[in-house]
Amino acid sequence: MKKRLKTRPTSSELQILNMLWILGTATVRSVHEALPQESRRGYTTTLKLMQIMVEKGFVVRDESSRSHVYRAVLTRENVQGRLVGDLMNRAFDGSAAKLVMKALSEKPASAEEVAQIRRVLDELEGKRGKDQ
Repeated sequence: MKKRLKTRPTSSELQILNMLWILGTATVRSVHEALPQESRRGYTTTLKLMQIMVEKGFVVRDESSRSHVYRAVLTRENVQGRLVGDLMNRAFDGSAAKLVMKALSEKPASAEEVAQIRRVLDELEGKRGKDQ
């Protein structure tokens, strides 16, 4: 069962989630140091954001050791699905086709990405054939 997000992560929270998805579990210091230099703010800002993320239910904190260790509760797939769904509904009248066409016109896909897209489309076609 997928967990539904009540709120969307902010851009800063999404950066922290990305680091936790890569690192698995991490201290605030580890996450802070892993953030890209150009978007890194002060350590205390990272700490406060992660505390807020605990309150929102985005991450959990293990307080059993001196350095608290954080872990993402939400999966990358869950967050991406929610964000794409929201964008599709708000900006593209709920049309997946419009969203995909706009995305591909803004940044063309590599040959490997096109092959992946074709595989997904083939799978969807196969499922539709079975449902009819």
